[in-house]
Amino acid sequence: MHVLEYFYSGGFLFTLSFRLVLWSNYKVVDSSSVFSYHRDECSQDERGAAAIFATQLDDFLGGGPVQFREVQNNESITFLGYFKSGIKYKQGGVASGFQHVVTNDMSMKRLLHIKGRRTIRATEVVLSWASFNQGDCFIVDLGKVKLYTTVQVKCRSERKRVREKTGIALGPKPSIPPGTPDDEKVDTSNRKKGALYMISDASGSMKSSVMASSSPFKQAMLTAEECYILDNGVDKNVFVWKGPKANAAERKAAMSAAQQFIKEKGYSDKTQIQVLPAGGETTLFKQFFSDWKDKDQTTGPSKAYCIGRIAKVEQVPFDASTLHSNNNMAAQHNMVDDGKGKVQIWRVEDGDKVAVDPSSYGQFYGGDCYLILYSYRLGGREQHIIYTWSGLKCTQDELAASAFLTVKLDDSMGGAPVQVRVTQGQEPPHLMSLFQGKPMMVHNGGTSRKGGQTGAGSTRLFHIRQSSTRATRAVEVEPSASFLNTNDVFVLKSPTAMFVWRGVGASEEEMAAAKHVVGFLGGSGSNVSEGKEPAGFWSSLGGKKEYQTSKSLQNMVKPPRLFGCSNKTGCLSVEEVPGDFQQTDLATDDVMLLDTWDQIFLWIGNDANAEERTGAPKIAKDYVDSDPSGRRGLSITTIKQGAEPPTFTGWFQAWDPKMWETDPLKIIHGRF
Repeated sequence: MHVLEYFYSGGFLFTLSFRLVLWSNYKVVDSSSVFSYHRDECSQDERGAAAIFATQLDDFLGGGPVQFREVQNNESITFLGYFKSGIKYKQGGVASGFQHVVTNDMSMKRLLHIKGRRTIRATEVVLSWASFNQGDCFIVDLGKVKLYTTVQVKCRSERKRVREKTGIALGPKPSIPPGTPDDEKVDTSNRKKGALYMISDASGSMKSSVMASSSPFKQAMLTAEECYILDNGVDKNVFVWKGPKANAAERKAAMSAAQQFIKEKGYSDKTQIQVLPAGGETTLFKQFFSDWKDKDQTTGPSKAYCIGRIAKVEQVPFDASTLHSNNNMAAQHNMVDDGKGKVQIWRVEDGDKVAVDPSSYGQFYGGDCYLILYSYRLGGREQHIIYTWSGLKCTQDELAASAFLTVKLDDSMGGAPVQVRVTQGQEPPHLMSLFQGKPMMVHNGGTSRKGGQTGAGSTRLFHIRQSSTRATRAVEVEPSASFLNTNDVFVLKSPTAMFVWRGVGASEEEMAAAKHVVGFLGGSGSNVSEGKEPAGFWSSLGGKKEYQTSKSLQNMVKPPRLFGCSNKTGCLSVEEVPGDFQQTDLATDDVMLLDTWDQIFLWIGNDANAEERTGAPKIAKDYVDSDPSGRRGLSITTIKQGAEPPTFTGWFQAWDPKMWETDPLKIIHGRF
């Protein structure tokens, strides 16, 4: 890390000066980010100077860095990730009317106002009872005498002893006013709302014109010859995207154009700004585009620029023989074992669960819901997973019944199982592996309240695809040529013939799975290669139609994200854990949400209250469903503290299964 002006490594930020920070990350690629930090009291001249210096530094580095404008008390998650122990705001600074701060002065007396739950902010305030309130924590630093922590109504500590000591420094204690609420939190639904503007200096001054008034946007809206502003001011975020072929004046004026835009819109001066070069887009920016794809898709959104989150996600090949000893692999592939444990399956019928004949295991209907209980041994103990599978055509009554029956089954087993809610088409690899080499088959139709099981159609088309763990899924789709895909294998059965269609990008494993499908349907199939289809093939599908002909892009690596769900402030809120998260970031009195892109985990702390336990699943569902990237229906796995499977623990470096046996206060104290 290279720093312009002196910047304390412990996170000391002077409230009367700005800082310009250059962060280089050599662990991933040669990438960098420029942060201009503004304290509350900085002058307009200083703000302007910061923009100029940031632009000059960006220009010196060839326009490659991502530029961030950070504002005191409203710092971005990326910036906060550099200071895991919190940030301290100190009085004084350069070119101020105050003297510079003298560090390590043991005779100084001061009062620090502590705010924040996961990101701790300590602001130096006037050493007076007038600075106190009943809702926050305060530190009274008496210099050489001693350091005391004063804890108000919402905080837990030795109140009597603290009162005696602080009374000496502050005098008689008056009536303390109630706590001041945190800055108003924007409704989470607003975080995905944005507008897109193109900026131009054709008239000699920067002007903006509306490209799209609401998100999600299409990536094609961004052209290389222009610069754009993405307005998410409702959530205090404004982005500037610099086209690689835009003129130099527009590129250099990106930061000032954003500041002018914020002023014209009447947004808060605490609005964060990100200036992004093409190819350096952050995850926060990409979420507003429904079809965003990086070049070649060899890396996930902002992998190279997601500084401070996770330096690199190494792709680990799947090897079932090492699942129990390699948590990293188990997590990346979502596999707790090789699927050879005990399997029990029930179908939801008339509000109750009905056992499925073991000979039919692996056969599902898209109009039904199922409960799948999987039992296996890990570390000498029996573990359980309940998969609650819902077909895309199931009824609301069946959905409600499946949820009730899942809870009932979980309770009957002492609450020990891991619960995984699965939607058709989003099956985790481990679920598909339970059928030992045979493809999981999903048929159209389901149980009818009157007519019994839906009958099979005269013409049927099954789409076969292999997962990263070599497990395959065969899903019945509409018998139409538009459903074909050049990357996969399809089995087509008509009244007169059966075909096994192989796309150019299909694998041998998918062809092997097709044999099982053919065997289930009865008869023998004729192999057909893409581009060499006989007339009878197309006529069975109702004629030729356009279909997906692009080969699959490489697997994307998405950095995982950890959030805490808490109602400690009186309402249920979600806060992202900044920086490289670790096991100690799992708050035992909260519900935590871990997003690994392919699935969502809800971790239930032992001390989480009822509102957090019941409200967090809805937050998780809304979080996924509102993602413009199209992750609706993604599986959500509910895990209880102390019963974490390797698919979860593998996302945390050096997971310690005995950590919960240690007093949480000792863990916290160990950080300081």
